[in-house]
Amino acid sequence: MLDLKNSSTQQIAMEAFFFGYQAFTAKADEMLDRRGLSRVHQRIAFFIARYPGLSVKQLLGVLGVSKQALNTPLRQLVEMELVLSVAPADDKRKRLLQLTDEGARFEESLRREQVKLLQRVFTEAGQEAVDGWLAVNQALGNTLGPR
Repeated sequence: MLDLKNSSTQQIAMEAFFFGYQAFTAKADEMLDRRGLSRVHQRIAFFIARYPGLSVKQLLGVLGVSKQALNTPLRQLVEMELVLSVAPADDKRKRLLQLTDEGARFEESLRREQVKLLQRVFTEAGQEAVDGWLAVNQALGNTLGPR
């Protein structure tokens, strides 16, 4: 166990986390930038791909952002024809989200690059390290409360 009361150990742990996240996002950031998009656009597309038919309200809850923060990037994805926003027949006030075919291909290409990196480092680190990494990341996510 790392001694996080020690300033030097704190810095080592945080530096590893920062550089690890930087490596994880680097290729996707390049791909997003080529389309004038950012990580928030990727998060939106990822969760729409994960939960097709997700309502805007549900997406707000999953992302933990305000309606105002979601509005512009979601509108951009709709205008770029990567996301469809459809009103169901039973409630025209509600908006259900799904990726278009192009949006699904784009989201998959972003995810594929990140999965390749994870596969490589998971193989290098071994199963015990992967289990620990997953447990730490799930515990971090759980500090945000239920999603």
